[in-house]
Amino acid sequence: MSGRPGASGVPRIAVVGDVITDVVAMLSGPLATGSDTAAGIRFSGGGQAANTAAWLAGQGAAVTLVAAVGDDETGRDRVAELTRIGVDCTVERHEGYPTGTVIVLTHGGERTMVSQRGANLRLTARHVEAALATAPDVGHLHLSAYTLLDVGSRGAGLRALAVARERGLTVSVDAASAAPLRRVGGSFLTWVRDVDLLLVNTDEATVLAGGLDPAAQGRALTSVAHRVVVKRGAAGAVWVERGGRVETAPAPGVAVVDVTGAGDAFAAGLLTAWLAGADPRAALARAGDLGALAVTTVGARPGA
Repeated sequence: MSGRPGASGVPRIAVVGDVITDVVAMLSGPLATGSDTAAGIRFSGGGQAANTAAWLAGQGAAVTLVAAVGDDETGRDRVAELTRIGVDCTVERHEGYPTGTVIVLTHGGERTMVSQRGANLRLTARHVEAALATAPDVGHLHLSAYTLLDVGSRGAGLRALAVARERGLTVSVDAASAAPLRRVGGSFLTWVRDVDLLLVNTDEATVLAGGLDPAAQGRALTSVAHRVVVKRGAAGAVWVERGGRVETAPAPGVAVVDVTGAGDAFAAGLLTAWLAGADPRAALARAGDLGALAVTTVGARPGA
């Protein structure tokens, strides 16, 4: 592994993926389709990659975010807030394309998202390559699979993985979302073959590996990735290695306020622990603690 350690003792992490404005609606009850539902509504920064970068920076890790935004006030606001919390942002700005927006409807521990990907679809392979070239101390690449799942940005995601291989970086991929995974089918597993760490939630694991128990899903996916972590929400998480090692961890018992960004916080906790040399059980524990912290407040970022 190359790269100089950051404040937390891990190498600089390059996170490639999306920057979003979240419009979070905390519904007072089930959505009344075709009518009105009262809600508390909040605007905040979001995007799987940006959220993970924010949680990494919150733990003292050196992190570079490689992404695309619109040449608009929203994009400038999103970059400014990430910069304030310690994320080095290397973004390309696209005139005529809005910064991405997601409407998040949350109720009863569940969330439904309505997405406008916007400028995220314009992320280019050229920008990714240039951004990584200007960060010679990067030791690990973390890729949001939204970059691969959107055809407009797929070239950028594939180039990020290729550059990581060329430079000998360790690589993790967060599978992102079940519905677009289902649309691209088995191609996804070809794109991420031989990554060091693949993160999937229960729905994503089912799309990629079928309706098995979590450990069996992980074992099936180790034919593609060296390590697989299946995130199970309140049921905890499972770590499976290609060599056969399996570790499970419970989730901390906390009162859930908003699950938005919990998976991104989990990923950040897992990465900082694992890259610092923690064993799988300790890495899962750290990931679970950070994910639990995320669900106790509204919003997808630390201190949101």
